Amino acid sequence: MKLNATIAGVGMTRFMKYPDKGLKELGAEAINAAVSDAGISMADVESAFVGNCAAGLVTGQESVRGQVILHAMGVGKIPIINVENACASGSTALIQACTMVSAGLYDTVLALGVEKLSHEDKSKSFAAFAGAMDIDELQEMIEELKRAAEADGADAGAGQNRSMFMDVYASAARAHMANYGTTAEQFAMVASKNSFHGSLNPRAQFQQELSVEEVLNERMIVEPLTRAMCSPIGDGAAAAVVVSEKKARELGITKPVTIASSVMHSGYNHADDEPDTVQLSSREAYEEAGLGPQDIDVVEVHDASAPAEIIAYEQLGLCAPGEGGAHVASGASRLGGRQPVNTSGGLLRKGHPVGATGLAQIVELTEQLQGRSGKRQVEGARIAMAQNGGGKKGNDAAAMVVTILRS
Repeated sequence: MKLNATIAGVGMTRFMKYPDKGLKELGAEAINAAVSDAGISMADVESAFVGNCAAGLVTGQESVRGQVILHAMGVGKIPIINVENACASGSTALIQACTMVSAGLYDTVLALGVEKLSHEDKSKSFAAFAGAMDIDELQEMIEELKRAAEADGADAGAGQNRSMFMDVYASAARAHMANYGTTAEQFAMVASKNSFHGSLNPRAQFQQELSVEEVLNERMIVEPLTRAMCSPIGDGAAAAVVVSEKKARELGITKPVTIASSVMHSGYNHADDEPDTVQLSSREAYEEAGLGPQDIDVVEVHDASAPAEIIAYEQLGLCAPGEGGAHVASGASRLGGRQPVNTSGGLLRKGHPVGATGLAQIVELTEQLQGRSGKRQVEGARIAMAQNGGGKKGNDAAAMVVTILRS
């Protein structure tokens, strides 16, 4: 359906490791910030969609995560719907909130993404990522990744001391290098660029700027990915208040940000000449919004690894296939460039508490379109795009969302 929804307010925590904070505290901080930003009270919220991916494995909280968080804030009675959709949980919560408002069922809906991913036992955190694949096929996937790594002369320790997704991304990176001549230095350019952006973001998990050389000299995780090319484990929450046109007028919003389009697709076993979920979602999002890649002013992509950002440039049509490495090297995706990408620092530097990531992208882009991003502000930004997905099924992401916002 055609969405007709306005973002009235956004808020988020800083992303980092919070040993003394749980889902309730993190969720409440983001919710209170978004509600205050919207100029409403919690009494105005008619429904809530709460995205979370891994609490069952990491904290043991199952089934009623949204109710637990909101009840602690004194909120009950309203419909609270829990959303779990891999790393796209937060963006899925946003789509659901926008759909309810667009359908005329509610005037004010809360979308929250929250994650407590860090744990003193890292195997629990890694297990949360492994669970985003088909567990009946998990051992087969591990063996396939090991064979691919051995064939490329890379470390074959998939699933042992790191997220298996880093092995998936590393395999894709090596294929991109073989097919297009992309270099490890170009992957490092992504991490270095995003470290510069993250150094300007007070809510980023890492705020130290890194040179390309420093990125390359970090500890190797799995060839060609050094530690700085991999998104970190962390905790955090992000939220958005979504309202109808009627409610937006009542609130007197002076700098409205509307959802021009938001499209979701699930993974499928596509042939090499068929579009993947990112291509499917972005093409439909462009068409629905009446826009093209050239119209986008600022972009947040799902850079769970540095190669993922380079590949996303191509999937989203920001550059031609095979030219992602040259694209980052040209400076086009850096602040001051033609289309800055991941001005927040991206997942690499802002952090990746998986259930919160999709909504954190929306927070960043909403503030960019309203001209309140401080030192990382993109001059004259009017149209923004977010690409957020996760999980794996077959040869594709399990869930993918592309959202276009307009000021």
